[in-house]
Amino acid sequence: MRRRWVGLAALAAGVVHTASFAPLYAWPLQILALVMLAALSWRAGPKRAAALGFLFGLGWLGSGLWWLFISLHEFGGLHPVAAVAALLLLAAFLGLYSGGALALFAWLRPRLPAAPLLWASCWLLGELARAQWFTGFPWIASGYAHTLGPLAAWAPWVGVYGIGFLAALLAAALVQLGQSRAPRWLPLALLPLLGALLPQQFTVAAGSLRVGLVQPNVPQSHKFDEARIGAQLAALLGQMEAGEGELLVTPESVLPLPFDYLPSEVQQRLAALSQQRPLLMGSFMGNAQAGYVNSLVGLQGGEIQYVYGKRHLLPFGEFIPPGFGWFVRALNIPMDDQARGQHQRPWQIGSQRVRPLICYEDLFGEDIVASAVEGPDEATLFINASNLAWFGRLMVQEQHLQFSQMRALEFQRPVVRATNTGATAWVDHQGRLREQLPALTQGLLLVEVEGRSGSTPYARWLHALGLWPLWALALLPLAGAAWRGRRAP
Repeated sequence: MRRRWVGLAALAAGVVHTASFAPLYAWPLQILALVMLAALSWRAGPKRAAALGFLFGLGWLGSGLWWLFISLHEFGGLHPVAAVAALLLLAAFLGLYSGGALALFAWLRPRLPAAPLLWASCWLLGELARAQWFTGFPWIASGYAHTLGPLAAWAPWVGVYGIGFLAALLAAALVQLGQSRAPRWLPLALLPLLGALLPQQFTVAAGSLRVGLVQPNVPQSHKFDEARIGAQLAALLGQMEAGEGELLVTPESVLPLPFDYLPSEVQQRLAALSQQRPLLMGSFMGNAQAGYVNSLVGLQGGEIQYVYGKRHLLPFGEFIPPGFGWFVRALNIPMDDQARGQHQRPWQIGSQRVRPLICYEDLFGEDIVASAVEGPDEATLFINASNLAWFGRLMVQEQHLQFSQMRALEFQRPVVRATNTGATAWVDHQGRLREQLPALTQGLLLVEVEGRSGSTPYARWLHALGLWPLWALALLPLAGAAWRGRRAP
């Protein structure tokens, strides 16, 4: 096959990889895409393998993050050509991780046996690097495609990156089996499918809580418009006063002003409302000197009883990486350089210990694992508050919902989500989507959620060791190559 067509095939495989995630939930396509990539790169040299991995990543993340064009062009004001260029530059940068992983595989393959294990370890190395370097951006990491299907059973044991490793191992073993027809590779191909034989229940019921999830459906173009803020606040207060449940939750930054800047009559109505039931609402806390923090404010009994501040900030949207101030200023993003929140334990509401998460914080299970093991930070329920109106309707809402499903599977905790335009939903402790409001509608979703306590194996080892066991697995081939090199005459 000509190199041009091989490159196009790798690019197409990346697009197929994107199709495996929500909204299609087509997990077999994730395996198929990796089979295609492994087959194309199996005998390639390091340079060619790097190019194929890069093109795969470009297709995968370019198509999977296309909705960033909406925030860059429609809300950031970038010219369409500039917005497309910025999106492709981001996808190209992220594609360097998969390119580097395949280059490493091609370099190590002549030095080490067990090519399927080597391929999977190199793939895992690329995934972990993208997840943690430069603050991390693991959006649609490969394991997220398996919130359904046989590999989902591994979630409470090895987590999303472990699932990504097993999927890569399955794909590489199938390629090796097809090329060598050696039956010894069959057990490796079957191993990832045996997760269903493992014990699956590690947490126990811990009471229930009726939660009202507010979806205001405020268009992003209106959200920070000073002429509309009064009407937005009035509509929000009316929606909340008609709400039900033992806890009422709003999306992030649902109040488009810092909390202390709210008109006194708005603060009085919120205080009166919190006399009826606790409120957990999105706002900004802080001041211009110390910085503003994207927060969830807990009001109860007429007073602020709890404040959670976002700790894992989004590059470019919430903090400005060094040297990129000119670019962020060109986008005119409100509150574009925020302060980080401080550690805060879960909020006790009745029998439940509620752990808030703001927007894409739920991509980082390693950041929140203390809330899924016994101890003072243990929570029985995760609550995610998001505003995805920046990115339109298609794909982004379903992708983010799928991340919440993976956290529920990993930690066996329910996750409820309050969003501005979608996906406002309830995911139970087995990762099943139980209820959801239609997107782009105003409404309130009232759910009765069963909290859970206890710890999964993944939560226990992640809390004790972080992601280092997976890093060790990913780096094992390098150690093996170094050891064999020292023994060579």
